[in-house]
Amino acid sequence: MRRALNLAYDFESMNKTTFYGLYQRIDSYFAGTELASSGLPTGKELEILNEVKDLVPPQVFTEPYANPIGGDLTKMRENYREAVRLLKEAGWSFKGKTLTNEKTGEPFVIELIDDSDLSSRFVLPYAESLKKIGITLNFRVLDSSSMVERERKFDYDMVTTVWGQSLSPGNEQREFWGSAAAKREGSRNLAGISDAAVDQLIEKVVFASDRETLIAAVHALDRVMLANNYMVPQWYSQKDFYVYWNRFGRPDRLPLYNFGFPSVWWFDPAKADLVAKSK
Repeated sequence: MRRALNLAYDFESMNKTTFYGLYQRIDSYFAGTELASSGLPTGKELEILNEVKDLVPPQVFTEPYANPIGGDLTKMRENYREAVRLLKEAGWSFKGKTLTNEKTGEPFVIELIDDSDLSSRFVLPYAESLKKIGITLNFRVLDSSSMVERERKFDYDMVTTVWGQSLSPGNEQREFWGSAAAKREGSRNLAGISDAAVDQLIEKVVFASDRETLIAAVHALDRVMLANNYMVPQWYSQKDFYVYWNRFGRPDRLPLYNFGFPSVWWFDPAKADLVAKSK
């Protein structure tokens, strides 16, 4: 069912019409870094995954994760067909144009909450897309305090959020994805992930004895999380956009994933003089 929600998300069209093509689709919980999984598991990563083989989706070993591709009507029709097929397998069928649970008779309705109506730029197109497969997505804007309270109590159907990652992940992964955090109000496990394999892989990350093992364990964790389709991945940029007066010097090689201002920049009197003369 969660994969079906991703199939209805037409990132490519939204990126073109709303974001001027500036973004890339997130395809990893560690996107844009060496910690992101790719291809099929090999070596130490495969060894780690084999320890939880009976607890993870079989495609972890046979299919590299890939987001569905939209961007035109033909591709989206294919995505919608696959979404409907998956939803039927999960016990949903159409009554008229409404997707309905076969056991309870309840319609498929999602409430997405946010504390900014600016999110309507991407939520409303998504709602229109979901409507095509019989799902109603209602967008509700809350004041900040109500939003915080609802998130703390996990009182929502769907939210959007960001989990900031470092290049040396550790015990914060327990707070993000661990079963104990899923049961504790106020944790960062907003998706309610409670999975034995994920818990074991988190511990592999936390107690990795060297960099090679850490990278392999993070790859394994990333791959299993993606295969379980806990999220509808949104977007990120591998570029920093900034505007500055050309009166500073900086190293030719800037820090990784950061443009380093003001830490490694310096005031350059000669450049500043040229700027002043050009005014």
